[in-house]
Amino acid sequence: MMEESVGSGLNGLLVLDKPAGMTSHDVVSMVRRATGERSVGHLGTLDPMATGVLPLLLGRYTRLAQFFGQAEKEYTGTIRFGFATDTFDAEGEAAAEPQNLTLSLDELRALAAHFQGEIDQVPPVYSAKKLGGVPAHKLARAGKPVPVKPARITIHAFELLDLAGDIAAFRMTVSAGGYVRSVAHELGQMAGCGAHLAGLRRVRAGAFSLEQAITVDQLKAASGKGLAALEALLPHPRTLLPELSSVTVDEQVAGRLRNGMQVNLPEFGRAPLVKVFTSPTEMVAVAKRVAGTLMQPFVVIG
Repeated sequence: MMEESVGSGLNGLLVLDKPAGMTSHDVVSMVRRATGERSVGHLGTLDPMATGVLPLLLGRYTRLAQFFGQAEKEYTGTIRFGFATDTFDAEGEAAAEPQNLTLSLDELRALAAHFQGEIDQVPPVYSAKKLGGVPAHKLARAGKPVPVKPARITIHAFELLDLAGDIAAFRMTVSAGGYVRSVAHELGQMAGCGAHLAGLRRVRAGAFSLEQAITVDQLKAASGKGLAALEALLPHPRTLLPELSSVTVDEQVAGRLRNGMQVNLPEFGRAPLVKVFTSPTEMVAVAKRVAGTLMQPFVVIG
């Protein structure tokens, strides 16, 4: 997903508001066409029916992917009670005959409370989770066994906001690797009538929110105006990985880091990792503390 190749020279992170109907792979292909940058990778799959925040790394910044893997996600959406589906969402086939929802909103909220905190969750068989290097959904569609195993995840918040007929609106914050579809499916089982995810919108992925996201139309409009117009759509490089401190160095120090050599950064003697820049916007590396004030390149950007 994060392959390196020669592209347009567009380096950074793009926060896209993914529309419904596109796979995350479709989005990567579209961004490559719009920017001319071949090295593009998304940070966290969104199902085709889902919309919202999809961060993508471009160019040399794809080398930073490892720092974003554990970011928690926040969602809003709807769950339809009455029947489950084979995919656990509205794009699947009904897995049973419809049944009436007999529980109140308060009763459903009491059931939803069971999902708070650390839980063992079984991923959907129709998912991008890889089993032996093959996405689970490909095995399922080929009629092959899909030996998915429970994974330990954390649901930081799960609130049912209201109930209109058999449709419940919700908000959820979940750790990396969590499947909202699985929660909807299991909640339906507990309610005794089945349920599936009817709609989903990611409103936050780690530090990135909808307020920072651009639309596909905005990206396409900028694509014909040159590199500067595209760069204007990207968050400032210093705002990325806000948990890490930043330092600006001269070209001599930057050259040593580019060549894999150790450098002294006295002001960051206790920091385990530091973002190193050569200008307000040019990141050269993420450096790792060896001992004392001695730092070595952990990831070289350029």
